[in-house]
Amino acid sequence: MIRTGEQGARSKEQAQGGVCVLHLASKERGFTLVEMIMVIVITGIIGGIVAIFIRAPVQGYVDSARRAEMTDIADTALRRITRDLRLALPNSVRVNTSGAGVSTIYYLDFLSTSGGGRYRAAGTGTVYCAAAAPTNYDALLFTVTDTCFEILGPQMQFQANDQVVIYNLGIPGADAYEGNTAATHVRRAYAGATAAPVSFVLLASANPFPFESPLQRFQVVHEQTRYICDPVAHTLTRYWWAGNAVVVPSATVPSGVGVGSALLATNVSTCKFTYDANVVAQRSGLVTMNLGITESNETVTLYSAAHVSNVP
Repeated sequence: MIRTGEQGARSKEQAQGGVCVLHLASKERGFTLVEMIMVIVITGIIGGIVAIFIRAPVQGYVDSARRAEMTDIADTALRRITRDLRLALPNSVRVNTSGAGVSTIYYLDFLSTSGGGRYRAAGTGTVYCAAAAPTNYDALLFTVTDTCFEILGPQMQFQANDQVVIYNLGIPGADAYEGNTAATHVRRAYAGATAAPVSFVLLASANPFPFESPLQRFQVVHEQTRYICDPVAHTLTRYWWAGNAVVVPSATVPSGVGVGSALLATNVSTCKFTYDANVVAQRSGLVTMNLGITESNETVTLYSAAHVSNVP
């Protein structure tokens, strides 16, 4: 038998246990639709506030990266032009244009040298010399046709189509651009280019050089270079071709066999080349360059200047 008191206690425990079960069940229930909507709305508000605060720094970073890229493109192009100009033959820099206004296309031309040295001005004065056995102490003559002269100093190595230039003044009759087409010229092809260094230079031209160099200096022209800055096509391009192997009119786009090209910059919006040949008592010229790059309605413009020697 169960006592009445024990029954009451068990009933009470069962009753309390039932209450506990109901209480636990109420804690395990999920989110309501209203609660989920409230969480979504609050999260959206917080996200919008955060986006407002970080949008400006992110946009600033993107703009700075774009400006840095445009500056790097313009700076690299101008540095390349400056490096080439330092190897330009004295009195060979030319600037030409075509078009007008904002559509003006600029052409920067010069003859690129690959070396130089001194020629013998006094010696036996042999007019002709054989390639196999040139005469020692062979001086370069200017009064008659001379096809060989001795190099003073270290031996030199020539390449095919290299041109020997002496005392280029950039005037008619003493202009390297005249090449072998003029009656008198300062540019001759080196005949029989060899991979080995040589002490004697063999000349293929039959015309004498017009002027002697006061310092007995000669330069070797390897190629002609032309930079074309076209704001219409939005490009800056470098062209080159060997010596006078290809005749290319001024203020034109070079083409044909033997012409090489390389694209230096795109998105070019403005550009300008100028050349002053008499900056320092006719001994030094100055090339100025303006280059503008535009992207996403922003323009970065750089200015650079390069001195070129005009002492032949």
